[in-house]
Amino acid sequence: MVRKMEWASKANHLQGLPRKTVIMAVGTFAKAVAVLLNSTSVHNADTLLDLVRSRPPGVPLITVSNHMSTLDDPVMWGFKGFPTCNAQLQRWVLTAEDICFTNMVLSYFFRLGKCIPITRGGGIYQEHMTEALERLSDGEWLHTFPQGKVYQEDEPIGRLKWGTASLIARSHVTPIVLPIVHHGFEKVMPEKYVFGRRPPFPLWNKEIKIIVGEPIEFDIAKLKQTAILTSRNSSSFSKEGWPPLGSLDEAAQRCLYIDISERIRSVMEKLRIIGKNLKV
Repeated sequence: MVRKMEWASKANHLQGLPRKTVIMAVGTFAKAVAVLLNSTSVHNADTLLDLVRSRPPGVPLITVSNHMSTLDDPVMWGFKGFPTCNAQLQRWVLTAEDICFTNMVLSYFFRLGKCIPITRGGGIYQEHMTEALERLSDGEWLHTFPQGKVYQEDEPIGRLKWGTASLIARSHVTPIVLPIVHHGFEKVMPEKYVFGRRPPFPLWNKEIKIIVGEPIEFDIAKLKQTAILTSRNSSSFSKEGWPPLGSLDEAAQRCLYIDISERIRSVMEKLRIIGKNLKV
């Protein structure tokens, strides 16, 4: 698969003016929806702000969150005090190729908005996952939705896709992993509003709650050793022809990604419960 307009995502594309224009326009929209049209509260915002603005040089950041609506990103970054319109500080985000990259205009727009196209069902070794790893190697901030699709039901967070876990394990520098859970976006942009379709515009007078957790620490070397030992006692994995990851064969990689994903899921579920009980 040919990379879709990767040149447009470069910071020096036309001296960075198109990117700055798109980020500023989208950031203004996000702030309008989050602050003017709706009421947004953020718990532990300083942790997120500090990591976005002043984490150690060269250390990448991965934020992970639940996925309640098609507006989660960018509106979740529109709260008061967040540098939503700063193109340099703004996140990269994994984006569904079949929704955001369906034609040349959309592809160009989302590339300028620092979006990386991901083919759902394409596996963790698809080409654009390598692109995501390159951004992490640059020490950038990457946001992912490890659930893989929108879930608007008020239910416990289920099994996560392995893509995020693989990025954490494969990154040259282990990223800082920050979990975030939000409530309310399902009311701002419900999937089935009129005739089973989304509304044409965001709804207003809704309450949005964003709960930022604390960074999850991963000792990747230790987790890899555990995965190797675990995989020796398991023969239930089907093989898809994954390349080795250092000393880890495909079975060990699967054990590793399951372990990392479950650690993230567990923390996100705790944040979800905190958010439900949090009084604004």
